[in-house]
Amino acid sequence: MLVSAAKMLKDAKAGKYAVGHFNINNLEWTKAILTTAQELNSPVILGVSEGAGKYMTGYKTVVGMVNGMMEELGITVPVALHLDHGSYEGCLKCVEAGFTSIMFDGSHYPFEENLAKSTELVNVAHQLGLSIECEVGSIGGEEDGVVGMGECADPNECKTIADLGVDMLAAGIGNIHGKYPANWQGLSFETLDAIQQKTGVMPLVLHGGTGIPADMIKKAIALGVAKINVNTECQLAFAAATRKYIEEGKDEQGKGYDPRKLLAPGFEAIKATVKEKMELFGSVDKA
Repeated sequence: MLVSAAKMLKDAKAGKYAVGHFNINNLEWTKAILTTAQELNSPVILGVSEGAGKYMTGYKTVVGMVNGMMEELGITVPVALHLDHGSYEGCLKCVEAGFTSIMFDGSHYPFEENLAKSTELVNVAHQLGLSIECEVGSIGGEEDGVVGMGECADPNECKTIADLGVDMLAAGIGNIHGKYPANWQGLSFETLDAIQQKTGVMPLVLHGGTGIPADMIKKAIALGVAKINVNTECQLAFAAATRKYIEEGKDEQGKGYDPRKLLAPGFEAIKATVKEKMELFGSVDKA
């Protein structure tokens, strides 16, 4: 059922569109993203951070939920289950649990150590037919305790990692996780262009997709980005819809306190956000 992300991203890079990577945090998130992808006939990547994996009681639980849901909902579009910002140990656990794609984030290690660990994990992933993403130059903000200032990656280091045969490369180009501050300088397209020139057909990944203006997203796709990560935007939409439901007192009307009713507006808000992103990324009808 689940597939590696390698083919969908090669197709995206060649077709000048991007596949959305949407982080899942629970059943509502997963169901909203899968149903929207099916409705729009779009490939999709379900991202799981180590923190979210722990919250959902472990990677085997996540794999069981996603596989069961895809079968019950009759999902036919390509879906990859991907570890987001994984540690070395986390990557091995996800491989064992049945994930079809992993990301090793060794950006906080000295480059030689990042290279050695990336080399080993690329071999493990490819022996099993899984796709792997590696990172060079840290992404700003905080992601599961890894704090980055949004440094731009060194294009030569990107080429060295790309040459290991990784399926996708996350390169820091001034992007950050979470909300962008008012004084954000924007993406460094100069860095992105230099990286693409060194890495050729390799699909590039844009982390911190929340809050980047649409014109910058489109320019990034034109310069080789084939995977864009979105998490905070879905969380904000979910929180706003849930707040509105409670502030309007709907949880006190009839059985409005039933969690299935309480979480329904947030579920619809995630669907609307995912739809908007898939349309912006150009992945609609690309399944």
